[in-house]
Amino acid sequence: MRPEIPPIESIRHVHLVAICGTAMGSLAAMLADRGFRVTGSDTDAYPPMSDQLRAAGIEVQKGWSAEHVLSDRPDLVVIGNAVRRENPEAQAAIEGGLPYLSFCDAIHHFFLRGKHSIVITGTHGKTTTTSIAAWMLTHAGRDPSALIGGVFANFGGSFRLGAGPHFVIEGDEYDTAFFDKTPKFLHYDARTLLITSVEFDHADIYGSLEEIQGAFRKLVGQIPADGKIIAASDADTVRAVLGGAKAPVEGYGFRDGAVWRVSDVAFDPEGTQFTVWRRDERVARVRMPMHGRHNVENVLGALAVCASVGLEPEAAARAMADFGGVKRRQELRGEAGGMAVIDDFAHHPTAVRETIAAIRSRYPDRKLWAILEPRTNTSRRRFFETDFADALASADEVILAGVFRSDALSDDERMRPDKVVERIRDAGKKATYLAEVDEIIEHLARNKTGRDVALIMSNGGFGGIWDRLLARLKTA
Repeated sequence: MRPEIPPIESIRHVHLVAICGTAMGSLAAMLADRGFRVTGSDTDAYPPMSDQLRAAGIEVQKGWSAEHVLSDRPDLVVIGNAVRRENPEAQAAIEGGLPYLSFCDAIHHFFLRGKHSIVITGTHGKTTTTSIAAWMLTHAGRDPSALIGGVFANFGGSFRLGAGPHFVIEGDEYDTAFFDKTPKFLHYDARTLLITSVEFDHADIYGSLEEIQGAFRKLVGQIPADGKIIAASDADTVRAVLGGAKAPVEGYGFRDGAVWRVSDVAFDPEGTQFTVWRRDERVARVRMPMHGRHNVENVLGALAVCASVGLEPEAAARAMADFGGVKRRQELRGEAGGMAVIDDFAHHPTAVRETIAAIRSRYPDRKLWAILEPRTNTSRRRFFETDFADALASADEVILAGVFRSDALSDDERMRPDKVVERIRDAGKKATYLAEVDEIIEHLARNKTGRDVALIMSNGGFGGIWDRLLARLKTA
């Protein structure tokens, strides 16, 4: 029988298995901030999460060992969703009778009780929209708590623990843990829900778009009648999951018929401006240092969420002038040799297409290189070969990197980079497949024009390509 979870007041020491992921590292720092003794282990630690853990005074034990949990028995073990059943620390905790929780249930146990939970969900834009909504409430003096799937410049980290009634949290449809296969976002007791998009993703656990929509329908059905659902109603795939809602639904987007709409959108190298409408009423004018149609939608959705909890749209809009952005979301890592090097987390064809368009509006007079590492469980597979080719072809020149951990996939399911490159070339654009980071760096250094942007898209470390490219460009 699984041990009961101790009451919070009796917990002193919490151990996290796989502490260095963005979510788990944030939880570790939040627990340390609340005065708990926190230990953890992982196979590796790298910035920015290693920096955040070090700043919180948390020592990371390298590798997996049963002794990490048995030699100094914690009061509670939190097991990350990347941990497999055969992990020796997870096995030791379970077989040793230690109380254990998933990341999601730990967040609920320690931080969400008594809070109005605002859950930001969707295939794209979760991290940016969560940071925007949290910043709008913070800027207006509402003192919210927030947990963001990235390092947010305005908070100097990935979380904020405030005294106000609201907790803004990013909700993922991925499964919770090896011992709990329900979607993570079902665990947060959402009272206000934002859905940015619903597309096929996570090909390792979902077999179709319909399965993903089923998960979102369950979430929609959880929102109480006195809650609120804000949804990107321009998308058929989003509207399709709203039918069972008990809570009122407000749509947002560019099309007529949405409760929240925008007009007069203008992009320039410094950012974006647009007007916000609630039904037929002009309620705000936004000026923000961000680019791209998708970010207009992200801001509009966040503004609608904040309005639903009582923040006036003009007050929410004013926050955007000081929005500092999230690391790895259109982040300028540096410039050398006439080439700006941009780091972005895009790893889905829709995100790739929107990010390229955004960078194009930011640097309209430069050659735009798009460099993609197929790294996620979906992008490494063949499912999106055609979509990736079509999205990448909107750049001036494309480099496709080697498929991450390609040997873990069969020949029949693995993405074929040569086929993607061939389709891009058929569209009249230059494209090259270069499997290794060193090859990519040399290709860019040799072929730069002196007025270039290298948009490098990956959801992982990609061999430290950004800093290594900048160093090479200084010698080119």
